[in-house]
Amino acid sequence: MDREDESTTHQHHAGVHEETPGKGQQYGEQVKEAEHHAKHHPGAHTHAMVDFRQRFIVSTILTIPILALSPIFQSALGFTLVFPGSNLLLFLLATVVYFYGGYPFLNGILDEVRVRLPGMMTLIAVAITVAYVYSSAAVFGFVGGEGFFWELATLIDIMLLGHWIEMRSVLGASRALEELVRVMPSEAHRLRNGSTEDVAVERLRVGDRVLIRPGEKVPVDGVVVDGVSTVNEAMLTGESAPVTRGPGDTVTGGSINGEGSLVAEMKKAGKETYLAQVVELVRTAQESRSRAQDLANRAAFYLVVIALSVGFITLVAWLLLGQGPGFAIERAATVMVITCPHALGLAVPLVVAVSTALAAQSGLLIRERQAFERARDVQAVVFDKTGTLTEGRFGVTDLLPFRTLSDPLEVLRLTASLEANSEHPIARGIVRSAEEKGLQLIPVSGFRAIPGRGIEGTVDDAFLKVVSPGYLKEAGAEPADERVERLKQQGKTVVFLLKDDLPLGAIALADIIRGESREAIARLKGMGIRPMMLTGDNRHVARWVAEDLGLDAYFAEVLPHEKAEKIREVQAQYRVAMVGDGVNDAPALVQADVGIAIGAGTDVAVESADIVLVRNDPRDVADIILLSRKTYRKMMQNLLWATGYNTFAIPLAAGVAYGIGLVLTPAIGAILMSASTVIVAINARTLSLH
Repeated sequence: MDREDESTTHQHHAGVHEETPGKGQQYGEQVKEAEHHAKHHPGAHTHAMVDFRQRFIVSTILTIPILALSPIFQSALGFTLVFPGSNLLLFLLATVVYFYGGYPFLNGILDEVRVRLPGMMTLIAVAITVAYVYSSAAVFGFVGGEGFFWELATLIDIMLLGHWIEMRSVLGASRALEELVRVMPSEAHRLRNGSTEDVAVERLRVGDRVLIRPGEKVPVDGVVVDGVSTVNEAMLTGESAPVTRGPGDTVTGGSINGEGSLVAEMKKAGKETYLAQVVELVRTAQESRSRAQDLANRAAFYLVVIALSVGFITLVAWLLLGQGPGFAIERAATVMVITCPHALGLAVPLVVAVSTALAAQSGLLIRERQAFERARDVQAVVFDKTGTLTEGRFGVTDLLPFRTLSDPLEVLRLTASLEANSEHPIARGIVRSAEEKGLQLIPVSGFRAIPGRGIEGTVDDAFLKVVSPGYLKEAGAEPADERVERLKQQGKTVVFLLKDDLPLGAIALADIIRGESREAIARLKGMGIRPMMLTGDNRHVARWVAEDLGLDAYFAEVLPHEKAEKIREVQAQYRVAMVGDGVNDAPALVQADVGIAIGAGTDVAVESADIVLVRNDPRDVADIILLSRKTYRKMMQNLLWATGYNTFAIPLAAGVAYGIGLVLTPAIGAILMSASTVIVAINARTLSLH
């Protein structure tokens, strides 16, 4: 059923650019290049995570005999395990743990020194190296004391565990480019010499004609040369209603054909295709994104300075005070080992692991940790409309009875009875609404389509028609009703029920606003965040949705490639989160400070986002921002505790209270570090969303 003026949707791709003669680019060249580019990143992150896990397992297993051979543990547990060569065995086991388990940190210090930015890797490497060298010297009698190989081993174990937890909570580089490629069908029905042949999309060239059957994806950017059908472009453009396409109209690769067959002539190839341009936008935005520096690394930088300077001062001071080299070295070593608390290595990863698990239980999947941390500072949330604030499907929003027909539901029942014989998207929306309201439809006889205008048939001995406003305008029978005009101004599609060419009622249809959207907007406003909307739909529909939900601002009729630019404009004033679900949202999701995808959306939107809302509920946007704020507070609490105890532990380790007989030995220092770790772990577990 065709209606020439069924909606006021904005047409996006009106212009068609002719391919330069002789160019001969194959379709898909650009997206193949993007796919190749995208595939290289996830594997590297997976390998690093597996590497940390393997080193943690091996080191932890070796730590068990190291603890058993350490005098401090034998004394604490009341047993003795000394035999010829036991010290040498302890040294060999600790050496394996130091070089194998400690390799990532020993290698990491080189990278940090190279860029002159010492951080966590430097701090860990210094601590384990000092512990290893001092303990080895003690084993072979070069210095006094028992050494602390056990401290070295447990420090490496916990640091490996912390990094493994961290790696698991951070997904590797986005696979958005690869997912974009999957939007396109792999084969097309090419027409040649009066016959149809199935060929790979990559073999198509500009000028080729393809057959697009009902329900199939459009394989090319081109122009329709034969046939009429509705095309669903919502995934690509954000248009809420399917648009009618006929001879002379453009079609875009990746959109979905409706109930009719189309023949389209390919007009664009390679880098000029719409999808390839979106690929390039996503790639550019990904590569230009800056990453926040890890909080623990910043704390580690200062601790590196403190450890090295205080350790050196301690060594020199005790030597100048006349103490022997053994005592001075022990004090300096204790300072540098204790400055690297186990708790610091777990302070952030533990909170991240808890918050990630908590989020997952609530249907919030965190894919990019730095972006999740940035969510606490979000000042504006920009929502896509179709499928995000709305349900992404056509439905009845208003029922207007006229004249003798006073019951709005009767208008819907009669109209749905006629529309039940049609497969048009408007018809399906009307019938679905009638079914949801439990209305019993009436059999229709003499059903007939009115080309380009509507349908007609007999219902309960009454000859009825369902027509577009254009039909009434031509017949001079438009009802003078302010309600109809208001609905049209809102950008809604309006159809009329006629009896003997006199209007009985009108039905307005539009993309249905989600029931949860109003609460989501209210919660964001309550948190001091400005809610906005960005859509490719026309300005009338956008204004209606924005006013209905109480949005602070909206941007309408924004072409897909312009969405990232709009986000940049908003970023000039605010820190921005973008919420979307379609291919056309991908560049904007990546451009935003925080990209949030509706989980039921397309794969490319999910892969471009930092956070995924599995439940398809916009209220979860407020939850993720709230969780980010609470997570940050927990991180700061843990970091303050993990580093704060150094304010008294380091001076005691250095021996400032030696004159009154108070000296912090490596064993006591280790107990303090363990207590700090326990406190950090308990504090992380107290994190909650509500």
